[in-house]
Amino acid sequence: MKAVILAAGRGSRLKHLTAAQPKPLARLAGKPLLEWQLQALENAGVDEVHLVSGYCSEALEGYGQSRLYNPHWASSNMVRSLMRADALLSSEPTLVCYGDIVYRPDIVRDLMASQAPLSITYDLDWWDLWSVRSDDPLSDAESFRQQAGQLLDIGERVASREEIEGQYMGLLKFTPEGWSQVRALLSGMSDPQIDKLDMTSLLRALLQAGTAIATVAIRGGWVEVDNQSDITLYEQRIAQPGWSHDWRG
Repeated sequence: MKAVILAAGRGSRLKHLTAAQPKPLARLAGKPLLEWQLQALENAGVDEVHLVSGYCSEALEGYGQSRLYNPHWASSNMVRSLMRADALLSSEPTLVCYGDIVYRPDIVRDLMASQAPLSITYDLDWWDLWSVRSDDPLSDAESFRQQAGQLLDIGERVASREEIEGQYMGLLKFTPEGWSQVRALLSGMSDPQIDKLDMTSLLRALLQAGTAIATVAIRGGWVEVDNQSDITLYEQRIAQPGWSHDWRG
């Protein structure tokens, strides 16, 4: 199976760590985020990885089978980068990974096993991660509801923890059929609309259009990196054995 890593962004909240390199090359526990991802994908059985690049694209030379450049990285959101992988997504089942997450190989294998046209992973133990990252976890949390393995709601602001059944991770799987449903939806949007579209907004729009999205539940074993405080926190946590969200596996 192939995978696409969306690696076009700068990650300005990492400040000097991304002054001359894209966010996926920021280091966590001795390795760039991208290398943690490539290792997990290889260990899960993914045989080909492609990168969508943008900011400091040349820094990604030597990683993956190819770089799919998004020339509009500075003025567009993640869906525009995703569209650069259209040929891959149209040809065979493909994993799509955000560039600022790391995860265990077993999470990838669970997602690969899904036979649905469009699938996403979500973390049942999300509160264990969010509650140590922030004094106000709900300020950075969004709604997530599913029933019998089918997504019902995602990406809305929330007032209580009860509105969140899990945390969407930024790992997706598309079959060509699933990607064709995305293409059909995007064909009805203008370029400015697509440029503003983030991934959770795309998923929400697909739900509103009646597209089924399968959910794959996991428990811990991953993190996302948003700022320097995240890096410091995670390095401290993995120094203590048994942390639920240790991604090294």
